[in-house]
Amino acid sequence: MREENCGERGLLRQLMQPGVLPGSDGGVGLIETHISWVLLAGDYAWKLKKPLDLGFLDFSTVGRRREACEAELRLNRRTAPELYEAVVPVWRAGEGVRVGGEAPAAGAVADDYLVRMRRFEQSALLAHRLAAGALAPELFDRLARHVADFHAVAAVAKPGEGFGDAAAVLAPVRQNFAQVRERIEDPALRAELARVEAWVEAQAVTLASVFDARLAEGRVRECHGDLHLGNLIVLEGEPRLFDAIEFSAELRWTDVVADIAFLVMDLQLRGQDVLANRFLNAWLERSGDYGGLRLLPWYVSYRAMVRAKIAAIRASQVDGEARSESLAECARYLALVAAQARPTAPALLIASGVSGSGKSSQSQPLVEQGGVIRVRADVERKRLFGLDAMAASGSALGGGLYSAEATARTYARLAELARTVVAAGYPVLLDATFLRRAQRRSLAELAGVLGVPFVILAFDAPPEVLRERVRRRAAAGKDASEADLAVLEAQLRTREPLEEEELERALPIDTRSAPDWRALMPALRQLWPGAAYP
Repeated sequence: MREENCGERGLLRQLMQPGVLPGSDGGVGLIETHISWVLLAGDYAWKLKKPLDLGFLDFSTVGRRREACEAELRLNRRTAPELYEAVVPVWRAGEGVRVGGEAPAAGAVADDYLVRMRRFEQSALLAHRLAAGALAPELFDRLARHVADFHAVAAVAKPGEGFGDAAAVLAPVRQNFAQVRERIEDPALRAELARVEAWVEAQAVTLASVFDARLAEGRVRECHGDLHLGNLIVLEGEPRLFDAIEFSAELRWTDVVADIAFLVMDLQLRGQDVLANRFLNAWLERSGDYGGLRLLPWYVSYRAMVRAKIAAIRASQVDGEARSESLAECARYLALVAAQARPTAPALLIASGVSGSGKSSQSQPLVEQGGVIRVRADVERKRLFGLDAMAASGSALGGGLYSAEATARTYARLAELARTVVAAGYPVLLDATFLRRAQRRSLAELAGVLGVPFVILAFDAPPEVLRERVRRRAAAGKDASEADLAVLEAQLRTREPLEEEELERALPIDTRSAPDWRALMPALRQLWPGAAYP
């Protein structure tokens, strides 16, 4: 490892002199990370990379630091162009330095390079907002769309490039375990480490073909690589990613599920499972990548082990209370890895009811509190026909996207996704009207084939309530559903009531007011013993 040299420290001191950086007459603030210094002056933040060679990153020469600055600018302008403005040279000027502008002489070589960013308040970080109790859950819906849209246009890795295949995925995982093992001595911690390592190794064998298939499908992309609450910001009311990993292609080129797994893990460790579940469902709905659920526990465990390694390294460098705190942190991350290995309780649930009955809005607590993966027919129908969820199809009642053929395709797609989600070990809720007995019977038979409980959540409300909801929703135009009053009236005339056999598997839910899911849980657990609700 090459430590920061005196020359670089000298440059830092010069840059912090009032008047050197634009807007610095009133002084310069400093934030230091393990690989950079960030200087705060006026409306700007200037990032200076430390001259380090840590193996996994190499900033040891001016040329390499320039390349890293240019990579940082390119990568982060994908998601936060409002923040990342330019790479700026630092020139030697007599006894001092000059920031930016033309070279002082022909052939002059810059002393170093800075990334110029717009400055923001720390209170804009999602980590700070969560700590202050000021993080609105709805923000995670918009964040999920932002992340999914970013992934959709990110560069795609190709097989043979060394990213995303089974070998590339497993190597850093094994390295994490080795590095933790050599730094902890506590017998209980070592025993826990051995247990979770055995599970990870077994999963590696099971998932090898899945990793390779995901790579072939184009799911391995140039992602963010460090997607946690400390690297998320609210700009003008909208969530944005920043500070993507620029120093390691191996950490950045990864499966999109590995990218979101970092945020899921971060939220889970903070006791924010509700927000983790909300974000996950919104990302899945936007991306349509339900197949990625098969890898989510693996990648959550990987992200947690990276943090466990960092805690173990810290523990090996300090003594006393600081060491105890670091070991306790390591133990928390190992416990989170162990949680990924616990048996799950998958089930197949359908949300049946006419438009406006609350199938989506009133099942949200099951999504957030119960960890259920919801798949909406309104969204998947449009995806089948190449439309965005919010796009208007212009289809007439019973025609276009809502013809008998299109509806049959939609329900077949729901069944296919139910298989995918259940096979990944998660309970799935199919959100569609399911007004026909044949539609419900088909899913009941599928649950039997899959060997999981089948439950009909029968949502309903008085007709006058349904009409008012549909009228308001259609006027707002902010939902994937295109149902209007004509559609609702047709549904009320033609819906087929539940038969006696279906009633034995049904949970009636009156949505005139918000359902009390805690009160409904005993009845739901009679139908689905594994139902979870805090």
